[in-house]
Amino acid sequence: MTRYTDFRKRLAGPPILADGAMGTELYQRGVYVNRCYDELCLSSPELVTAVHYDYLRAGAQIVETNSYGANRFKLTPHGLGEQVGNISRRSAEIARLACEKAGREAFVAGSIGPLGRKISPIGTLELSAALEAFEEQARGLIAGGVDLISIETMLDPVELIAAVEAVRGLSADIPILASFTLSDWDHTAYGATIERMAGELNKLDVDAVGFNCSIGPAKLLDAAIRLMELTHFPVSLQPNAGELEWVDGRLICKATPEYFAEYAKRMVLSGVKIVGGCCGSTPAHIKAMDAALRAITPELSKVRITAVTPPPATEKTQPKIATRDLSALAAKLADGKFVYSVEMNPPRSPSTAAIVEKARVLKAANVDVINIPDGPRASARLSAMVLAHLIEREAGIDTILHYTCRDRNILGMQSDLLGAEALGLNNILCITGDPPKLGDYPMATAVFDVDAIGLLRIASNLNGGADIVGNPIPKGTTLHLGCGANPGAVDLDLELDRLHRKVESGAQYIMTQPVFDVDLFYAFLDRFNRKDIPILVGILPLASYRNAEFFHNEVPGMQVPEWIRNKLRPIDDRDKAAAMGIEIAAEALKACAPRAQGAYIMPPFGRVELALGVMGGAG
Repeated sequence: MTRYTDFRKRLAGPPILADGAMGTELYQRGVYVNRCYDELCLSSPELVTAVHYDYLRAGAQIVETNSYGANRFKLTPHGLGEQVGNISRRSAEIARLACEKAGREAFVAGSIGPLGRKISPIGTLELSAALEAFEEQARGLIAGGVDLISIETMLDPVELIAAVEAVRGLSADIPILASFTLSDWDHTAYGATIERMAGELNKLDVDAVGFNCSIGPAKLLDAAIRLMELTHFPVSLQPNAGELEWVDGRLICKATPEYFAEYAKRMVLSGVKIVGGCCGSTPAHIKAMDAALRAITPELSKVRITAVTPPPATEKTQPKIATRDLSALAAKLADGKFVYSVEMNPPRSPSTAAIVEKARVLKAANVDVINIPDGPRASARLSAMVLAHLIEREAGIDTILHYTCRDRNILGMQSDLLGAEALGLNNILCITGDPPKLGDYPMATAVFDVDAIGLLRIASNLNGGADIVGNPIPKGTTLHLGCGANPGAVDLDLELDRLHRKVESGAQYIMTQPVFDVDLFYAFLDRFNRKDIPILVGILPLASYRNAEFFHNEVPGMQVPEWIRNKLRPIDDRDKAAAMGIEIAAEALKACAPRAQGAYIMPPFGRVELALGVMGGAG
């Protein structure tokens, strides 16, 4: 335990200089970005040693291990999921050997970064799995002989807390440095404010707290000054060397060593205890910082720098709104009315006159609501939100806006949900979305920051008057939230588990995939066993045998029974095939209606006459 005690004694003394970047430094030394940098501890230990050695010779008193991404979730895609402990241990041993080679007394900090998977409730990773992954990595670092653990670059307070708890589960004695990363000087990318971060950090069993990465010294210093006003812990600051940029095929940062040296002085004069660098910083930056720190006298280190900070947000109470008051659809469901919903795909052009006219026809036929899919089957179409707004404004009928997780990050999602509220689009169907590889643009990049469960939690937060991380917002939303379900899922246990989680996360109604097998639908309802959640049964009037084959073989999650395909197979006439499809769909609807509170009709090719035929056939 001697080295643990030594570090704590050193932390109580003069400011400590940490090292700079590992990843960008390895990149500058010829390791391209498609490599697993953590694995270099096994295949190129001499290269990792050289980086540590150069930082130590530059004056660093803390060196961080090359283990930032050495967790099972980041290593598994490289085929290294079973090497977590080995890589973590070797990273610590290499750093220790570098200290001996440089002839310097320095502390080895075991680097633990984010898992790369978002933890519930923002994401789908269970907290227990996150704890296991952090514990596995920390065990290897401790076995390798680190002097402290550096939990760094965290966005989510939940993830940082989990990492601390995992380390503490292994050792009650090892020192811990816990650092967030910011997207601007006063909040993380998840929107967590410095006040919120300080509140979470102050509860932790750690030795120092701070910020690293993302932004440069100027903004990060402002953040550190604010943090020091809110915490009793020593504060660490390790900024990027400015913004990373691609120049002539290489990543560079514009903040010079001289600029870092000037800010090293300001950091220490403001009271920061640990200073260093992150992405883009080099041994030259650390050498300049070391020279600057040596020039500061004890008298100067007592001077405090002040900064103007905005007042903390005041919490507001969001009055709870009854579900029936959220939308016209919500009121009808609350009254027990059997509702009809018809799906209409956005066009592939900006022309909307034809689809708005179809919406008017459906309204005249007593359809209650129009469903607007969001990039169905990963195709590029008119914005679903724009179309929903136009239909409600020009046709005067309620809409359900489908909203997928595929195309936006969590910040974009929150912005869009607030926008939907501003436009009066209150019915939102929260779905994960088809991956781009199924659509017209398989080269497109999917986001999937969260799935439908995470999206429901974000939207529920907004309804409760809070943003994605719980910060209060001036006015909450009034969104009527729905979710999807597939009664014919291959893994029904998983489907039901996810459905229950969707309801727990805020879903107020359910819309199913098309149902052709009534017994299967009833069995699904029996197992779900929630009579308090309205269910709109999916009904698909098939237009032809070819149409049935397409849905059965090419649309994920959809099965068209063989007996239905065989019924349509011999019919060549378009109108007769459509009539048969209407008859089959109407019979399914009549059989399902006693245990549903509505029908979600999906006419192929936008043929609204097929939907109206089903309604008429079902009586």
